[in-house]
Amino acid sequence: MSHANAHLTFHGRLLIVRRREAGWAQAHIAAAMGCSRKTVRYWLARFAVEGDAGLHDRSTRPRTSPSRLPASAEAVIVELRTTEQLGRDEIAARTGIAPRTVSRVIARHGLPPLAALDPMTGQVIRSSKQTAMRYERERPGELVHMDVKKLGRIPDGGGWRALGRGAGDHRDRKNGTGYDYVHSLVDDHSRLAYSEIHPDERGQTCAAFLARALDHFAAHGITRVERLMTDNAWAYRWSLRELCAARNIRQVFIRPHCPWQNGKVERFNRTLQTEWAYRQPFTSNDERSAALDPWLEHYNTERRHSALNGQPPISRLTPKC
Repeated sequence: MSHANAHLTFHGRLLIVRRREAGWAQAHIAAAMGCSRKTVRYWLARFAVEGDAGLHDRSTRPRTSPSRLPASAEAVIVELRTTEQLGRDEIAARTGIAPRTVSRVIARHGLPPLAALDPMTGQVIRSSKQTAMRYERERPGELVHMDVKKLGRIPDGGGWRALGRGAGDHRDRKNGTGYDYVHSLVDDHSRLAYSEIHPDERGQTCAAFLARALDHFAAHGITRVERLMTDNAWAYRWSLRELCAARNIRQVFIRPHCPWQNGKVERFNRTLQTEWAYRQPFTSNDERSAALDPWLEHYNTERRHSALNGQPPISRLTPKC
């Protein structure tokens, strides 16, 4: 397809031929079409050999590409992308292939962006609300984000992910296994995260969690938290006031029904689901709960973070030599 500023499309090239057939001189055709005489000669020669088909655009792709990535390596990239829904940087780190090459392979195979996929099933879905303005605080502790993620508890022996749909009591709303509430705190600058599992999201539980989370942050170098951002839940708006006042923390609330304003912890919740809660079929709720702390350690100290140039959150808290 011709580029946006091309002087000649198929119809312009055909006009060159028609004017030549009408007896126009090549110099006059070039002046009228706003191109060089060499270009006029080129298209007239193409038409003489191939007819109308010669006036269409041709691919500039070379006939052979000796340095192109082998098909087997491309298959590995596609497999990692489709089965594990990994980003290009993580795929590059695992395969040793340049990130730009990974991007080309993903585009060549027509794979959709991760933002367009359901994080659980990998199916293409409609994109959710996105915030056009991205921001990042300049120092650790300047702003932290807090939220709760509600997860269905896993019955002993495994839930539907392990046994298939229709098995277990997960559909019994009255006598089912109930829910876990994963409370999380995320630092805006470093993305350092801390989470705990609790049986509820009451005010007293939230306040006790925040106190322990702040102590955890202090042990990792974030000794001063200036602002705390949450949604407008009653437990956050009223039960945290005393603790925040005692530690000189200013509470910031998002607009009602605008969860993307608390986007960093919301995005962490999604990662929490895909890489911990639903990463594998657990056979009991205790087994899943026990896997949270090791995963958090991996998230904070090893997992590549695209917003941190491929570094883990702890990299922004470790003093530079």
